Amino acid sequence: MECTLHFPREGVTLTYTGTAGDTWETALLSLGVNPDTVIVFANGVPVPQDDEIKTDEAEIISTCSRG
Repeated sequence: MECTLHFPREGVTLTYTGTAGDTWETALLSLGVNPDTVIVFANGVPVPQDDEIKTDEAEIISTCSRG
């Protein structure tokens, strides 16, 4: 299973390759993203990070400053 994660504020796109049943939290952690600092949008709708990944693309919006 492969999912493309777009980080528009950072101008970055990453690809997560995992297995069926993986959650958004699993994907974020594997890419070095702290799940507490972002909101995941799948098909334009915010989704809980403990939901199973059911789409091949998502937008990840940072919710806090890194400075």
